Amino acid sequence: MSEPFVYLNGEFIPASQAHIAIYDASVVLGATVTDMTRTFGKVPFRLDDHVARFYRSCRYTRITPEVTAAETTEIAEELIRRNSELLEPHQDLALVKFISPGELRLYTGAAGRAGEMPPTYCIHTFPLPFQVWRHYFTEGVHVVTPSVRHVPPQCVDPKIKCRSRMHWWLADRETHLVDPNAVSLCLDLDGNVTETSGSNFLIYTGDEIVSPGRRNVLRGVSVQTVSELCQELNVSFVERDFQIHDVINAREAFLASTPYCLAPVTQVNGIPVGNGQPGTMLHRLLDRWSQRVGVNIIEQITSTAHEAEAAR
Repeated sequence: MSEPFVYLNGEFIPASQAHIAIYDASVVLGATVTDMTRTFGKVPFRLDDHVARFYRSCRYTRITPEVTAAETTEIAEELIRRNSELLEPHQDLALVKFISPGELRLYTGAAGRAGEMPPTYCIHTFPLPFQVWRHYFTEGVHVVTPSVRHVPPQCVDPKIKCRSRMHWWLADRETHLVDPNAVSLCLDLDGNVTETSGSNFLIYTGDEIVSPGRRNVLRGVSVQTVSELCQELNVSFVERDFQIHDVINAREAFLASTPYCLAPVTQVNGIPVGNGQPGTMLHRLLDRWSQRVGVNIIEQITSTAHEAEAAR
């Protein structure tokens, strides 16, 4: 059986041959910049935007890829072309880029020193597991605010998309004591809503869609898409701080993320948002998004996930 290819440090190799040293900075320090793109109908969505964000993160963290942004785009497109041949017709791919400073063979007390080798740069894909998110659209998402707070921007700028995520691990362990299926929504030190570990968080007040201010969150490519769709639908889109009080009293709330685009939040800390059901604004946005990409997003996630479960 054929296996997918991975791009690792300048080569396309079978996934089974892709390995990273135990003393790589990604393991030793958790120092890894990353980004994810998805395909619709095997075609990458906003790949240039994701590559640009990845290179901005690399520049800020002083990790320099040995290929240009244009070359990364070409590599990503080639990887998608090769690995899409292994997919079923209904499947799509997630494409992940990650880079670390490289290997640190002598790393005791060496945090932040230059690596002994070039950066470790990997691009790989996997079929999007739609069954993971099916219940988001059939039942809605329950978000819970744990006691763990979001890392302050004074410490680490949230505009870096990275894998230093221990606080999210701890947040999820606490959240899942409340509801094993809930998603952690962290607050900042002042009680403002920030984001989840894998998505931006938005509310619809009935008059406007509100996103947390950029000082506290990673500005997602999916949020950028929502802002563009709002303009097409003549709906106001604003960015400002808001609190859980505002979420509880919102008409609708959403998670915005690359794999599933936009999902309905129907509970926060056990309290229904709006009427506790996915709302009309969600469907207006996803209908327009589906038209843009030529794929019925909700149908793809719910129908293919059902097929995957039935096949087990």
